[in-house]
Amino acid sequence: MSPPNVIVLRAPGTNCDLETAFAFETAGAKTERVHVNRLLDDPSLLDRFQILCVPGGFSFGDDVAAGRILANQIEHHLGEPVARFKDEGKLILGICNGFQVLIKLGVLLGDTNGGGPAATLTWNDSGRYEDRWVRLGCDGSKCVFLKGIDEMYLPVAHAEGKFVARDEETLRRFDAAGQLPLRYLPLEEKKPVSSSTLHFPDNPNGSQADVAGVCDPSGRVLGLMPHPERHITRTQHPRWTRPETTRTGDGLKMFENAVAYFA
Repeated sequence: MSPPNVIVLRAPGTNCDLETAFAFETAGAKTERVHVNRLLDDPSLLDRFQILCVPGGFSFGDDVAAGRILANQIEHHLGEPVARFKDEGKLILGICNGFQVLIKLGVLLGDTNGGGPAATLTWNDSGRYEDRWVRLGCDGSKCVFLKGIDEMYLPVAHAEGKFVARDEETLRRFDAAGQLPLRYLPLEEKKPVSSSTLHFPDNPNGSQADVAGVCDPSGRVLGLMPHPERHITRTQHPRWTRPETTRTGDGLKMFENAVAYFA
């Protein structure tokens, strides 16, 4: 069977499209980087692809809110083609700024009984841009992209990455449905700040329940704040000269899973 075709959607301010295309191509897919204006001119272009990826960066300068303008463009001008793309059983991935776009677009979690967004991504608790590596725990029982992955070590780079659900009941519902498959884990070298506290997730933004990524009920749409495309090869690991590093980057398996889904 021929490899799946991947569309990596670009917009003004996108800056991770090349790395994302390389990750998919390394995993065996055929990839095309397409500017959103081309898709606005001809929405039928989307029919040629099996995987849609919205990569990281600062689309439209993150004016108004991170990912908001691109999400609005898609919703008002490409809403029907994207909904059809999803309904046809194809895959959608949003990384960092792409996650912000998917959340605001509503294709990940939708709304809560018509009462507005079920969740959002807002400013980090630190009030600043966070750029670091984090450990992640994965539950691939539902999500196509995370199948067979227990843990990953990936970089994050964002200012608006704090996941907040509409309310505690909504958060519990997502958790019970397996829609919170990616969480920040403690860094092994961290030491307790007090004898009474032993849980230290390296949560870079203050997300509720240490959530680092969410998927839709089907498991075919995933949004995550960390950057899997930045850990594809062994030499991208910050300790790549040490013997404990693996031969390939932790993020590669995610892209391989996407390609294998269509095998």
